[in-house]
Amino acid sequence: MKKILSIFIAIASLACVVVAGSTEKHTYKPEDGYVPDEETAIAIAVAVWNPIYGQEKIEKEKPYKATLSNGVWIVSGSLLQSQVKSGARPKIKLGGVAIAEISKSDGAILRVSHGK
Repeated sequence: MKKILSIFIAIASLACVVVAGSTEKHTYKPEDGYVPDEETAIAIAVAVWNPIYGQEKIEKEKPYKATLSNGVWIVSGSLLQSQVKSGARPKIKLGGVAIAEISKSDGAILRVSHGK
């Protein structure tokens, strides 16, 4: 009985060492990447732009546009300023817009810029 108990303890101890020594961490990677669509890319870009350029300035650059090219989302603001009044024609404003490039696969921010 002592021998069986000793073997059981040895095996349990070895299992604990193997599990504790494992460097592989559990993670989930979506098949379509962490940034699967235009809506997600825009949300990430706005979250990055707001602290840099200010929420008020970024809000004025709506509507935002996102296009996917070679696994990179290119998100930009617009010079077209929406009008609050219904039926009013959009107004073109002068200046540049915010731009962000975001990796579709892992969500890495590759570039952030703002035109002048």
